[in-house]
Amino acid sequence: MDDKPFKLGCTSLSGALEGADAYILSKIIRSSQGGHIHIVTDDVRLSVLSESLNFFSPDITIIKFPAWDSVPYDRVSPRSDLVGQRMDAFVRLAAVGDHKEALPWVVITTVASAIQKTPPLKMFRGMLKTLSVGEELEMKNFSSELINLGFVRNEQVMSTGEFAIRGSLFDIFLPGYNQPVRIDFFGNQIDSIKYFDPVSQRTRNKAKTINIKPVSEVILSKNAIENFRIEYRKLFGSVSQSDELYDFISNGRSYPGMEHWLPLFYSNLDTIFSYTPNASLSLDWNLEESIDSRLNLISEYFESRRILDPISGGKKNKEFMGDIYHPIPPSMFFLDKSDFLKLISEKQSFQFNPYISHDEIDNKQIFRPGLMFSSSNIDDKDDKYHSLFQYIKKLSKENIKVLISLNTQSSLNTFIDLARKYDLTINKNTKNYFDVEKSTNNKIFLITLPVKRGFENDKICVITEEDIFGERQGRRAYKKRKGDAFISDVSQLHDGDLVVHIEHGIGRYNGLEAINVGDALHDCLKVLYNGADRLFVPVENIDVLSRFGSDSQGVALDHLGGAAWQARKSKLKERIKDMAEQLIRISAERQIKEAEKLIPNYPLYNDFCSKFTFNETEDQLQAIDEVIDDIGSGRPMDRLICGDVGFGKTEVALRAAFVAALSGVQVAIVVPTTLLARQHYLVFSQRCKGFPVNVAELSRLVSQKKINEVKNNLKDGKVNIIIGTHALISKSIEFANLGLLIIDEEQHFGVSHKERLKELKSDVHVLTMTATPIPRTLQMALSGVRELSLIATPPVDRLAVRTFVLPFDRVVIREAIMREKYRGGQSFYVCPRISDLEAVAKQIEEIMPEVSLVVAHGQMSSNDLENAMTDFSSGKYDILLATNIIESGLDLPKVNTIIIHRADNFGLSQLYQLRGRVGRSNVRAYAYLTINQNKKLTPGAQKRLNVMQTLDNIGAGFSLASHDLDIRGAGNLLGEEQSGHIKEVGVELYQKMLREGVEAARTDKSSKKKEEDEFSPQINLGTSVLIPETYVKDLGTRLTLYRRAAELSRDDEIDDFSEEMLDRFGKLPTEVKNLLDIVKIKSLCRLTNIEKIEAGPKGTVLSLYKNAFPNPEGLISFISTSSDSIKVRSDHKIVVSRQWADLNDRVDGVFVILNQLLEIIE
Repeated sequence: MDDKPFKLGCTSLSGALEGADAYILSKIIRSSQGGHIHIVTDDVRLSVLSESLNFFSPDITIIKFPAWDSVPYDRVSPRSDLVGQRMDAFVRLAAVGDHKEALPWVVITTVASAIQKTPPLKMFRGMLKTLSVGEELEMKNFSSELINLGFVRNEQVMSTGEFAIRGSLFDIFLPGYNQPVRIDFFGNQIDSIKYFDPVSQRTRNKAKTINIKPVSEVILSKNAIENFRIEYRKLFGSVSQSDELYDFISNGRSYPGMEHWLPLFYSNLDTIFSYTPNASLSLDWNLEESIDSRLNLISEYFESRRILDPISGGKKNKEFMGDIYHPIPPSMFFLDKSDFLKLISEKQSFQFNPYISHDEIDNKQIFRPGLMFSSSNIDDKDDKYHSLFQYIKKLSKENIKVLISLNTQSSLNTFIDLARKYDLTINKNTKNYFDVEKSTNNKIFLITLPVKRGFENDKICVITEEDIFGERQGRRAYKKRKGDAFISDVSQLHDGDLVVHIEHGIGRYNGLEAINVGDALHDCLKVLYNGADRLFVPVENIDVLSRFGSDSQGVALDHLGGAAWQARKSKLKERIKDMAEQLIRISAERQIKEAEKLIPNYPLYNDFCSKFTFNETEDQLQAIDEVIDDIGSGRPMDRLICGDVGFGKTEVALRAAFVAALSGVQVAIVVPTTLLARQHYLVFSQRCKGFPVNVAELSRLVSQKKINEVKNNLKDGKVNIIIGTHALISKSIEFANLGLLIIDEEQHFGVSHKERLKELKSDVHVLTMTATPIPRTLQMALSGVRELSLIATPPVDRLAVRTFVLPFDRVVIREAIMREKYRGGQSFYVCPRISDLEAVAKQIEEIMPEVSLVVAHGQMSSNDLENAMTDFSSGKYDILLATNIIESGLDLPKVNTIIIHRADNFGLSQLYQLRGRVGRSNVRAYAYLTINQNKKLTPGAQKRLNVMQTLDNIGAGFSLASHDLDIRGAGNLLGEEQSGHIKEVGVELYQKMLREGVEAARTDKSSKKKEEDEFSPQINLGTSVLIPETYVKDLGTRLTLYRRAAELSRDDEIDDFSEEMLDRFGKLPTEVKNLLDIVKIKSLCRLTNIEKIEAGPKGTVLSLYKNAFPNPEGLISFISTSSDSIKVRSDHKIVVSRQWADLNDRVDGVFVILNQLLEIIE
């Protein structure tokens, strides 16, 4: 350790390499008497250091204090989960004086966060409120208290800062918690507290206590609002009527981005140092550089705002007078450098230094960088793995503990295989460094640390994945999320939607209405038909209705009881039957054909996998395993990989292609654009370097001479993997031995193109990849004709792209592009037509003369296009102005803002793909979908844009295809048109008929019998059947629950549904219990062929479906022994006489009769 002062006036700690710094930090924290604070350069470092420290010292309490993810002087608020972490830190640190935070503890924060002033400490004193099971709490007061703390009341809790009330249940997502909690009240007493899953809404583990904290740094109390009004007028003078910020705050309403005026809400602000007065301090290396960089950024953003604001001293400019933005001076909100350094100098502080001074070279306790075994510098003649294991054995003999840090499954497999070969014993169950210290027998441990390079001293040696296998990206896998959580519910009904009744055809849904039937309320769906006819469908029979879909223009309502509907349905059924038989025939032919078994050469395959520079997600690994199984099965593969943009589909293709190439067959990879072909060619060539695999490219970016050479090599079998555009479909292309066809971004290819590709070889393996499968493909997957692998797990640090739909606004566009430029990034500006490019380029030049742009479109020559893209990707230009040529697969992590001009002119899949071009790193990305405010949007365009704004969660590609299916219609599975037969019967019924047709064709049975078996029994027991609005307030949720209830058939399914209702909404009301009884009775009715039951105080009348009973002789025998209490009327209805004055007796009696009839059948 060196006591020499650094520029910041801190003691330098040598050998503090990444990873080793956590080990050193743990020692400092333990010796601190008043806690500790460590300042890192950025949020990525915060995450890495926190995880590393948790490994070395899991007993140390880590309080993360991240920076806002919005930029200074932004219009958007910071992300709620980040604010939640900050609020958690404020409240916990404010309670330190009350000895509520036990030592040892550390606050890890960033330069950006430490420089920014904070709400005053006194605001959080005593604000930590703990709730416990058994405690008395008045629900109404608690709700008001939460609103005052910045929480928002919603129908359903999904993210930090939300709460919901349903009867006795109180859901809340608290800051500092990873999942929301559900409080169940008994009167005014807390009966239970449970965590629940925000996706499924089902409860998980129990909790005894929870801590209530504020959820916003701006709490709109009376004092805060008054303070804001006074200070705002002081700074900016009289307020205009169009100043929305002032208007919203004055009325006690939250405003997007109001946090950027934080100093105006409080009489004084503090800093993070105010919350940690007795804490020691340590700093990252090169911190001063980060301080300067951050302060410069703040200054630049302030200046860019100020020059557009006359009140702040800027010039009046009519072009930019649209939205008012008065920026507050930086000194009010941020520490300047001298103040920051002064605060640091007042503390006992250390600065981490990764280097070793000349005096310390011989000090073995100091950490130094580990060896890089992947480097050729080790010994060119020597096997690098041999060098690695010889070194590990040497360290073990010297009693130095060796920690091997591996983050990917493929690297783990490779290392374990190698360790077995070199006869090494490894401890595979190491959770943290305490396990290492306690172990006396083992000296080699498998661990997971988020660091790139290894380090060592005289006690431990950490060797990382990158040290062994070469450069990798610091990306950790997320836990797997269910694929169905990403599939959007397109079945929600809204007033005015077209619906299809299985018997009566197309009508218009007119809301939910409670009908009084014999003094009992019964929820019914009201459906309007042609000629003012109305139909009331009981909620338990909701299964007879399906949604028509969104494309309802020009669709006529049917007449109730008319014959036209049945004729249309019958005709379509015949067409679907023919189509399904054709599909199944194609699929069956592939199944009975043999294809070459492609088996991985595992030593080479594992080595190839270890060169993947990211960590595989669980979904990705599963998709890879499924593809490898398929191509090794001996039958032709036909698999669809549906993975969201940037979720790692290319790696699946790489591994499949590698296995195929080494198995001796050729691989054809077809992509829609020349740019994507070039990108894939570079990626595949780089990954296959050093392996016996020859990769070639065919596109218009390749010279004619090279094309002829590649064609000859393909024919001769000298090319193993060929990547190209439609040129590969040409009949002039001949393969020596094509074994695997990979189609990327398949929504861009027509069916004729794809069929031509399959014609290349009938027993070829086919792998199709897309982020937004066209509805035809999605439908095929749902119909069971194709195998589907869903990659729905996002990479770590991937943030959802903030999406804004807005009229074109020069101020907003300038702000978006300049913000990107200031943070060192680039922007895409996309136009729907080539003819738009010139006008938009001129407009950009007028708004932002200081930015540089380059144009790209499909009609440019190949050389010009390649030059433009190369110049842009190398950072020579700030903006790429292009058509949707950039839509497919381009990977440019520095581009994190996209402006889509006249977004209403793009299709939904196009918009989604375009937005996917940004947000491919851990930087917040922004998408601006602009529209012409003078032109009215078509209903379809409006719906597309609404979907885009709604689906800004990560992993929405699959649910997007469901929306696309709904908006455009599914079309004919074999046809080229995207909209088709669906207009005749609606989207849901079409899918149902298609599934049934495919199933019937597959089993070679007539679907007629199956359809005849499907009817929806009508039950009337005189009981109230509904989900009361007081129990489930949200109408959409009630309709979804009715739909799900109607689809239940087995007792265990009904019991699970009942438990879920109890879990999510509280004690079941009598009406809901009645609904579930009706659902059980419906299920028995289907088994006993009863289509209608009417029960009253004197018994029940049963109507048989088509007047038939499965065992007529048994029924006659049963009736004859019933002592005249059961009779058959002349209209074939069964009359059962009973005394059922009590409703419960009536329900029980119906169950008894149905079970008796079921015994006769069985």
